[in-house]
Amino acid sequence: MKIELFVPCFVDQLYPETAFNTVKVLEKAGCEVSYNSKQTCCGQPAYNAGYWEQAKEIGGKFLTDFSENEYIVAPSASCVGMVKNGFNDLFTNTIVHNKCRSMQANIFELSDFLINVLKKDYFGAELDGKAVYHDSCSGLRECKIKEEPRQLLSKVHGLEMVEMKDTDMCCGFGGTFAVKFDAISSAMAEQKVNNALEMGAEYIISTDLSCLMHLEGYIKKNNIPLKTMHIADVLANGWLESTEY
Repeated sequence: MKIELFVPCFVDQLYPETAFNTVKVLEKAGCEVSYNSKQTCCGQPAYNAGYWEQAKEIGGKFLTDFSENEYIVAPSASCVGMVKNGFNDLFTNTIVHNKCRSMQANIFELSDFLINVLKKDYFGAELDGKAVYHDSCSGLRECKIKEEPRQLLSKVHGLEMVEMKDTDMCCGFGGTFAVKFDAISSAMAEQKVNNALEMGAEYIISTDLSCLMHLEGYIKKNNIPLKTMHIADVLANGWLESTEY
């Protein structure tokens, strides 16, 4: 199956290894991955800040950078959620209305694509330790993703998954929210981290690096023995070469 890879701008700049691991997992699943190096951003930062004209310009570039007839997969529920939902505000009843609708139907967050399109949940990954899964707001509420990442993580050798309290509550990032309301944002991150520690977790795993970046900042600032990992990095970890897929 051919797919087009969408690498969000902050993943490209800050977490490129996650993008490479996304490619590895998709190729392991039998996909032929193509990447348009001219791609940039989906426009979400400008959209969330209220600059819809600028968001429309950036979003318009997104619509030209990708095909409306191929699957588009991204390691970010937040950015996928922007295309699936935010683009309605920007492109409904415009000249690109139909193209936008086609792309909205074909864009998927990684775990959603693996489970619901490819019907694959085992990749021979290994990770020793105990972990909790953080439901990002975009993943849970915009992309309707809940069981998909849990199903994938349940097949990782050596990984014990436990459910933490208030797993579906916001971590406090929320893009511009973390800048405008930094005290509240930090308190929310503290609560999320404490909930993970209460379960004896060594890892916090999520589909969204924006959430994990926010939590990692609090963790490092307070020297807490807890690690964050994107689900793509988990699925590409410790592969057994002799395992058949």
